[in-house]
Amino acid sequence: MTARPNARPRGERSRGASVALHTTLIAASAISVFPVLFILFVSLRGRDGWQQPTRLTGFSLANYRHILGQTEFLTWFGNSVVVALGATVVGVLIAATAGYAVSRMRFPGHRPLMWIFLVVQMFPIAVLIVPLYNILGQLRLLDSYTGLILTYCSTSVPFCAWMLKGYFDSIPAEIDEAGRVDGLSPFGTFWRLVLPLARPGLAVTGFYSFITAWGEVAFASQFMSSEKHYTLAVGLQTFVGQQKAEWGLMTAAAVLITVPAGIVFFIAQRHLVAGLTAGGTKG
Repeated sequence: MTARPNARPRGERSRGASVALHTTLIAASAISVFPVLFILFVSLRGRDGWQQPTRLTGFSLANYRHILGQTEFLTWFGNSVVVALGATVVGVLIAATAGYAVSRMRFPGHRPLMWIFLVVQMFPIAVLIVPLYNILGQLRLLDSYTGLILTYCSTSVPFCAWMLKGYFDSIPAEIDEAGRVDGLSPFGTFWRLVLPLARPGLAVTGFYSFITAWGEVAFASQFMSSEKHYTLAVGLQTFVGQQKAEWGLMTAAAVLITVPAGIVFFIAQRHLVAGLTAGGTKG
C-alpha cells in the first residue's frame, strides 16, 4: 500500500494547529508578564506617576532613591533575608531527615505520620495564628527572628517532608547498603551518600521554603511588633495610610523584592534539570 503524497507523519500537527498553539502560548505569556511589567513601569514614573500610568514621559528613579535612602527598606530587607534563609535551612534539614526516616526505616506510626503531614497542610493560616501566638508568647519568642523562623518551618516542613520522601524512594536502597558496608553510620550514609543524590528535591523544597518565608504577611504582621524587626511584606504596609497610599513607593519596593526571589528560582531551576540520581548510580 502506497502512502498518499500529502499525508502527514503520525503525531505531526497541521499548520493551522501549530499557529493556534503558538498564538495561545504567546497570549498566555503576555498575560502572565503584563502585571510585572506594569508594576515596573509605574515604579519609574515618580511618586504620583501611577495616576497617569499610560503616559510615556516623566521616567525617573525617584521612587527607588526614596525607598533606599529615606525609609527602613534596607533594614526590612536584611530581616527578610535572615528569616527566609533561616527558615529554608532549618526547614529543609528537618524535612529531609523526616522524609528519609519514613522512606528507609520502619517504625510504629511511620505511615500515619505522612498522612498527618498532609492533613496539617489543610489548616488555613488564620486558624493557626492564635495558637502559635500563645506558644511563642510562652516561649518568649515573640518579636524575634527565631520565633518567626520556627513558625515558617511549621508550615513548610509537612509539604517538604512529603515531597522529599518521594525523592528518597526513587534512590536505590543499594546505596544505603553500600554505605553500611563501608562502615558509615545511618546518619553518615544519609549525609554523604543519599542527600547529594536528592539535590533536585532539595532544590524544590528549598525554593518553596524560601518563597513561603519571603512573601508571608499574616504571621509576620502579628508576631513582629517593633519596626526594626519588620520583614519586607510587613514594612510595605507602612506605605498605606488612612488618607493616602504611596503607590509609587510600593511598586518600587515590589520590584526590588522580586529580585532575590528570582535569583533563588534561577538557582533551583539549574538543579531541577540535572539527572543526579541516574548519574550517581553509574559504575
